[in-house]
Amino acid sequence: MAIKLLIVDDSAFMRKIIRDIVKEFHGIEVVGIARNGMDALKKIELLKPDIITLDIEMPILNGLDTLKIIKEKYDIPVIMLSSRTGTDITIEALQIGALDFIEKPKDLTDLENLSIELENKLKSIVKKEAKKYDIKYDRELTKQGIEPSREFDAVVIAASTGGPKALVYLISQLPKDIQVPIFIVQHMPKGFTTSFAHRLDSESQVRVVEAEEGMEIEAGNVYLAPGDYHMVIDKNQISLNQLEKLHGVRPAADYLFESASKIYKDRLLGIILTGMGRDGSQGMATIKKNGGYNIVQSERSCVVYGMPGSAVELGVVDAILDLEDISLSLNKVVRSRPN
Repeated sequence: MAIKLLIVDDSAFMRKIIRDIVKEFHGIEVVGIARNGMDALKKIELLKPDIITLDIEMPILNGLDTLKIIKEKYDIPVIMLSSRTGTDITIEALQIGALDFIEKPKDLTDLENLSIELENKLKSIVKKEAKKYDIKYDRELTKQGIEPSREFDAVVIAASTGGPKALVYLISQLPKDIQVPIFIVQHMPKGFTTSFAHRLDSESQVRVVEAEEGMEIEAGNVYLAPGDYHMVIDKNQISLNQLEKLHGVRPAADYLFESASKIYKDRLLGIILTGMGRDGSQGMATIKKNGGYNIVQSERSCVVYGMPGSAVELGVVDAILDLEDISLSLNKVVRSRPN
């Protein structure tokens, strides 16, 4: 049975672009279009879509207010369509309950990236990357936690689809007196990470910054990789580069995890949260090889289990925990002072 998509956008041109792109996708059917939020709410009731793409800037009822009503009344996944000028609103939409967003292309003559993002995100969110993971291995690790004796000098975190909301929860729960640096890769375009860093900082007791080239690493700070740059650890500094995309993304968590593992060795904690794809699993293999400790988010608490599931399949995970339990474990170890 085909996935039923409702397209909501005030631009007739953008509606046509999305519709034409989706026609090429196997298993996804456009069941309707809406020109604004009010129109969308009527169409949702009538058409019962499985997923919605929702523009942010619309007349009569804008995307943000429409999203609030959708989340109150329906359990339908929503992907926001955002421009670079609407970064703050996009981050707010993710907090309200949008599962992901796609940046509108600047150049409408080059739609390849839009097509790839649409197909990947539509299919992964609806199907939740239904894949046959090693359930026995999964269950053996689900109830395990970090040994009380373990101490860490740093934490690295990777996230993608569904990650912003999970990260706001995780970072906002941190105590203000954390004693280790935390490094985050969230798959997000340039510009959006700036707004996301500000949101994390405003919601938290700890200092959250978007990482910059040559920035000195300080215990107690949280560093977010900027969009379109890989972030690596070089001695006691952050280094940024624009090497080729890895797994189709930049920043990529594998680069961060591997570089951090060389520095912090067995005193590094790696965490993979909800996300599409397999980024982070090879980095976790390096962390495991160097004696560090790895946690992934449980399938039942993920929006998409792709990234955590890939690490589980690789056999490099020490614990599989719900998001709330990851938070509890993290809060215990970040207070530990390095020897």
